[in-house]
Amino acid sequence: MTVGHSRKGLQATLIFLAVLSTSVASLGTPLLPAVQEHYGVSLSESQWALTITLLVGAVVTPVIGRLGSGPAHRATTIGVVAGMTVGCVLGALPAGFPVFLLGRAIQGLGLGLVPLALATARNDLPVERRASAIATIGVTTAVGIGIGYPVVGALAELGGVAAPFWFVAVLSSVCLAAVIRVLPATAAGQSRVGLVSSALLGAGLTLALVALSEGAEWGWGSVPVIMLAIVALALLAVWALWELRAAHPLIDLRMFRRPAVVSANVTVFLVAIGFYPLAPLVVRLVQAPKSTGYGFGATILTAGLLLLPFSLASFMASRLVRMLTRHLSHEIIVALGCLFPLSSYVVFLVARSTYPELIVAMALNGLGVGLVYAVNPLQIADGVPPAETSSAMSTYQLNRSVAYAVGSALSAIFLIMATANGESFAQPSGYDGSAEFSIAVLALAFVASVAFALSARRRRRTASVASR
Repeated sequence: MTVGHSRKGLQATLIFLAVLSTSVASLGTPLLPAVQEHYGVSLSESQWALTITLLVGAVVTPVIGRLGSGPAHRATTIGVVAGMTVGCVLGALPAGFPVFLLGRAIQGLGLGLVPLALATARNDLPVERRASAIATIGVTTAVGIGIGYPVVGALAELGGVAAPFWFVAVLSSVCLAAVIRVLPATAAGQSRVGLVSSALLGAGLTLALVALSEGAEWGWGSVPVIMLAIVALALLAVWALWELRAAHPLIDLRMFRRPAVVSANVTVFLVAIGFYPLAPLVVRLVQAPKSTGYGFGATILTAGLLLLPFSLASFMASRLVRMLTRHLSHEIIVALGCLFPLSSYVVFLVARSTYPELIVAMALNGLGVGLVYAVNPLQIADGVPPAETSSAMSTYQLNRSVAYAVGSALSAIFLIMATANGESFAQPSGYDGSAEFSIAVLALAFVASVAFALSARRRRRTASVASR
């Protein structure tokens, strides 16, 4: 039930929110080498321009989803868009790397806009427009990132590192005005937020990622890294116990008792960690100077264009799933999907000296990710009661977001270890090591998905025999 505010322009505004969310993701990967050079920071420090946004997004998205599910959804949406505007301005100001990083952290709020947009579409649009709006929001998030990469590259080429952030700040301001004007208030529902749970999760993930990101420079056996890892594990263990005892958990860990939830979450976690490093690797590779012996000396725009095949292939794969599900089980499709990003790293490992080779690698990566991401929600929807679908999907989204942050951190580790003191660019062995690690992770994802497929097949046979 909505009170006040015209519905005129509501659907367009919700799509605008999805565009804004994809712009946050687009601001990271293509700019990594430019950020490193512009601020004069190390490779590991520049990687935090991507990792910190993903980390904040992973922690705040469940909170934003809870706040947006009740009467606070209008205020929550306005607050998130306003915060993102501030974050973009901080990212654009010539105030040094710490302020830039703070801005990137605040921009992570924008990753929670899509759940808000979907919830509003479900609750406040007329029935006849609801399905098409939800589908359009989904397509926007899939295709928008691919389009955003070259746009960010072009803006950075024309106006420097700050230009893309000023551009998104303007977009965010326009979106904020639209949200204030047309977003309806909701009188029903409750907004319960577990602040203790959010704090424990955020602190645990942050410390774990700091240990992972800085381990190569500080030393994996150094006291700071070991202490960070121990405290992080302790905090995450306390968080898990807190969630299991909470009446209204932020993430319902009891969902993992269901085989479909376990299958979807284990495979997507491994696939996300495995596939995610390829884009940062390609961006750093092509923008490295030719004097390194492997770099292309490419512009930011060129690097952004090389990421476009990923989004296009991912979108095409999501369309293929409709046909594949008529003949194959969800688990088998996920297993097949794991093979494509694995093969993309094989291509990257043995053939990365020309643009066509990198395009093939990015397309294979996107094809596999598109298959897995399109099928996982179907697995969950078919494997849990309707009343538990929302909770199960929240768990899945958090899991995937955390995997992105881990994958971002991992993408730099091997490069850091292969970078000599005083040098800005890694040796080729760093790219090889990262690709080989991702191949191992994706091979594990394939083995796990095959095991889940066999287990699901046995359960179906048992159910069939029992029903006779």
